[in-house]
Amino acid sequence: MADQIDATEARLTTHEQICAHRYEGIQARFDEGSKRMTKIEYLLYAVIAAVLLGPGVAAEFVKKIFGL
Repeated sequence: MADQIDATEARLTTHEQICAHRYEGIQARFDEGSKRMTKIEYLLYAVIAAVLLGPGVAAEFVKKIFGL
């Protein structure tokens, strides 16, 4: 009986370690995805400004932001 408990405990410990490693990978991907989504959000704002205000106004705004 004790052997069965030890085997189950060993399997559970191994499972927890594997899941912890996988969770770290998932969390890293979420962080990378968050950065990408922020970039996409800013690009969408620029497109919305260009559509609403016209391409000339949007171009002037971009020039002011980047100092061109």
